[in-house]
Amino acid sequence: MMSDFTLAGYRALLESFLDRGYAVRGYQEADHASRHLVLRHDIDMSLQAAEPIAAIEAELGVAACYFVLLRSEMYNPFTPAARSSIDKLCRLGHTIGLHLDASVYPDNAAALEAAANEECAMLEMVTGSTVDVISFHRPAPALIGYNKALAGRRHAYEICFVEDMGYVSDSRGGWHHGHPVEHPAVAEGHALQLLTHPIWWSGSKIGPQKILTSFHQERCEFLDQELARNCSIYQPQMKNNTDT
Repeated sequence: MMSDFTLAGYRALLESFLDRGYAVRGYQEADHASRHLVLRHDIDMSLQAAEPIAAIEAELGVAACYFVLLRSEMYNPFTPAARSSIDKLCRLGHTIGLHLDASVYPDNAAALEAAANEECAMLEMVTGSTVDVISFHRPAPALIGYNKALAGRRHAYEICFVEDMGYVSDSRGGWHHGHPVEHPAVAEGHALQLLTHPIWWSGSKIGPQKILTSFHQERCEFLDQELARNCSIYQPQMKNNTDT
């Protein structure tokens, strides 16, 4: 079913919009009064989880915007593995945007402007291309509907993207405010910003809690491997983990 939080479910979700005459458009081209679908992915936890989602979109001939965090304990976009994932997203025709955690900066417009400019420049070093759109990570209420450009760039919480058009998110691994195709904007044939987080679609009908548990286990295993690779005295511990 298209409501399943699986890769097949994601494909069905996109196909349901295409069948309704929707065209996927980026932030620069989307018109709120048209059947336009803005595909947004905030990568909060795993860049690798974004790859199969990006492949499905490319197979359907559509392009999304993937927003990458620079200040996160979950991943580092400058590592070889992370850069490989980002390169794959770009090769598939998708856009990379900045996922800005505004909470780590002082609560004033000038500081936020400077931070956005600095982080976009850093992300451009990774992508090798211009970063021209920003989304906020867990935004404060004051940033929702903040109707100014940020560091000369569009952002996903402008009024035209969250009020003039429909807006739906899979926050915490569910459609807590209604299924996307049932949104009033879709019934009226108007635009919709569809926010998804790739991690929620990486399981097989196991639910968000088990998805996070699986992700945690994978990260622990990866950390074990990296510790062993970088420090030989950890190898006995790796063997013990394997034996048990």
